[in-house]
Amino acid sequence: MDMPTTPTPDASNDHPAASRSAVKPSRGPARGASTMAAIHRSLRADIVEMRRNPGEPIVEKHIAEAFGVSRTPVREALQRLADEGLIEIFPQVGTFVARIPVNALPEAIVIRTSLEGTAVRYAAQRATGSQIASLRANLLLQQETVEDGDLNAFHEADERFHAQIAEIAGFPGLWSMAQQVKVQVDRYRRLTLPEPGRLTHVLAEHAAIVDAIADADPALAADRMAVHLDGLLTSIPQAQGANPFFFTGP
Repeated sequence: MDMPTTPTPDASNDHPAASRSAVKPSRGPARGASTMAAIHRSLRADIVEMRRNPGEPIVEKHIAEAFGVSRTPVREALQRLADEGLIEIFPQVGTFVARIPVNALPEAIVIRTSLEGTAVRYAAQRATGSQIASLRANLLLQQETVEDGDLNAFHEADERFHAQIAEIAGFPGLWSMAQQVKVQVDRYRRLTLPEPGRLTHVLAEHAAIVDAIADADPALAADRMAVHLDGLLTSIPQAQGANPFFFTGP
């Protein structure tokens, strides 16, 4: 892997450092693995949710000071993030948030589409009236977040929507597997949410999926899920073009 040039602040970053949820001091006498896990969880959330931008340096000393711990659990957390492909560690140079690998996105989206296509088929066969009502309640929540312009709340409701479908299907593990493969997709997807009309479009696709589930039509539900997730594939060039420094690969 090529050595990075010194990252420069990106003017498009709308998230000031003070608003980050990462590196919050831990409370209580947390030690060892629990401290490492807390640091990992906090940094991972900030990276996936794009509060720490690709190419941004991560200063080990600052994290250790914020958590009130030695550098050992910080290093362990950073190594775990490196194993997940979320950061890059360059000895004698520094540690940086990894850029989003464009070449990895299509395969991850295809795998997710396969897993969620299976889930939505079963959901269309098994959904009860109350479960369909729960999905529609989630759609209402999504609508409220769109009206409020709350991207984070929309993303949370969106994630819950897809998790609900897997639960209704009777195979919640399908969503767990999808989450494991879509971490880089989630980073890229956060860049698409502010696009004009994007949230409304996604909400309409979600509503169409719920309608197919309510009609007990597995084939239609799977087709609408595929169309919904295929939008992630077609939007990659636009997102990369608007944020070239955030991506790596052609």
